[in-house]
Amino acid sequence: MTTDMLTVFVLLGITIVLFLSDHIRMDLVALLVVVSLALSGIITPAEAVSGFGEPVVVMIAALFVVGEGLLRTGIASATGSWLLKVGGDSETRLLLFLLPVVALLSAFMSSTGAVALLLPVVMSLSRRSGFAPSRLLMPLAFAALIGGMLTLIGTPPNLIVSGQMRSSGLEPFGFFDFTPIGFAILVVGMAYLILVARRLLPQHQATASEQESPGLRTLYTRYDLSRQLHKLEVRPGSPLAQKTPAEAALRSEYEVTVIAIARSGGWLPSLIPVLANTRMRYRDQMLVYADDAQIERLCAEQSLTCLDCPASEIARLEKNAGLAEVLVPPESKLCGKTVKQVRLRERLGLSVIGIRRNQELIDLHFASTELEAGDTLLLAGSWEQIRNLNRSRDLVVLNTPPELEEVPTHGSRAPVALGILGAMLVCMTTGWLDNLSAILLAALAMILSGCVNLTEAYRSLNATSLILIAGMLPMALAMERSGALDYLVQHLVNLIGDSSPLMLCASLFLVTSVLSQFISNTATTVLVAPVALSTAQLLGVNPEPVMISVAIAASTAFATPIASPVNTLVLTAGNYRFADFARVGIPLQLLALALTLLLTPLLFPF
Repeated sequence: MTTDMLTVFVLLGITIVLFLSDHIRMDLVALLVVVSLALSGIITPAEAVSGFGEPVVVMIAALFVVGEGLLRTGIASATGSWLLKVGGDSETRLLLFLLPVVALLSAFMSSTGAVALLLPVVMSLSRRSGFAPSRLLMPLAFAALIGGMLTLIGTPPNLIVSGQMRSSGLEPFGFFDFTPIGFAILVVGMAYLILVARRLLPQHQATASEQESPGLRTLYTRYDLSRQLHKLEVRPGSPLAQKTPAEAALRSEYEVTVIAIARSGGWLPSLIPVLANTRMRYRDQMLVYADDAQIERLCAEQSLTCLDCPASEIARLEKNAGLAEVLVPPESKLCGKTVKQVRLRERLGLSVIGIRRNQELIDLHFASTELEAGDTLLLAGSWEQIRNLNRSRDLVVLNTPPELEEVPTHGSRAPVALGILGAMLVCMTTGWLDNLSAILLAALAMILSGCVNLTEAYRSLNATSLILIAGMLPMALAMERSGALDYLVQHLVNLIGDSSPLMLCASLFLVTSVLSQFISNTATTVLVAPVALSTAQLLGVNPEPVMISVAIAASTAFATPIASPVNTLVLTAGNYRFADFARVGIPLQLLALALTLLLTPLLFPF
């Protein structure tokens, strides 16, 4: 073993230990790897930072922009709504629909691209369903990796082993030669991820930034609003018809705050936020906040009917209107004035529906409750008005819920975003354009068409994921340049000796799978495939099952977050630890090994 080999092995070992210890952020560890490689002399400093210019890093950055376009135009939210509708409140049903979708996408496009596109969908789905992102994102990543096994173009290792067969004068693999084995692994893998892995998946708490921004459900509880939302219908003959809420004195006389009105129009009911000049009509259905006693009095005196308010109605409300928590600073002009006198609905289009003073919830009376410095107010109104809250000099915004990010800012551009996404997928699956060009064009089209603006595009870039991927890519080059990878492969061949063909497949599977946990599956396959083919020919074994085993093994990058860009993408969003991947991924690797060894000889006899 040379000095360079020993240096690479030591550096790789230290990197893995640092990842496992979780004492230093993974992106910082990746930067330390870059500096160490540059100083080692094994590769040049330019090669040590070459990962930042790798096509895969640029492609992932562009995919973040494409995904942001889907989020900002409402497509991600609509997809999440559909998954939530079919999956209901069951984590199992959600995964049953989600995992086949990402696997099918990965069979015809980059698995990294498939996960990047669905990441905002799953994060939206997680917030609305109440399931921790860590329960959904790792199964999403693993299903995408398995989906790549389904077709010849699903993942680079499949193409590499097929090309190696062709270059050796053998018949290359067909488009669906990988499908039977890949499909079996997908079915068993889904069963494992849904039935078994759910007991192994972490239930990580929200990150600090998420804890600082409570969601709508948290605000409901904090201000005791859950039982105060009511749905009222304006009956024919009601005195409220053609009046605004202010003219009807709903707040001053009844302490009732109208949040939104559901009005029949066209084919579907429209739910509109209530502004100061909104006039009520017969058959309008109002969503209001008030206690039961006031609702009972209002219905009796104003000829209204109290209706059930199902969860679906609340979900519709949350798409149009929301909440925000603000603070009254000492210098505010609102201090000493009543809620009625400050006229926030007229000034900001928002209504005060809750007050906390000295960390305690106090009774809110529209005409008599005076605001004091340090009061925390809960405001309700349209999302657009909530976005404009920062313009107020008399209030300090404390919290806006994460749901605000899911509200489309460019909803009218949704058809354009869908067209761009469709064109990108067609170009990638048909080969009209290479993946990088297709994705870059799609990201640029999203910006130029107004589906996402430049500020939103820059904000969408996940720096942690990009740095981690770019920082670890040069490790593969260092292993190749130093001879460390070839050293490992050659020792494997010597150990196999005259073993049975099945043992040859098992040994190559294990080595390829282990190596793919630390360097790219493409680099692993490029180095292992020629050795596997030569060994099979030397032993007089049909090379097809051997090469299939290598290709499948290269896609089992389940055990570490640096094994594949797919895993790295979900690392931060899921708040995962290094050990989480090993705990859930290693059993899945063993299942893939068992199925490959069982099915490959049946489909491709030795």
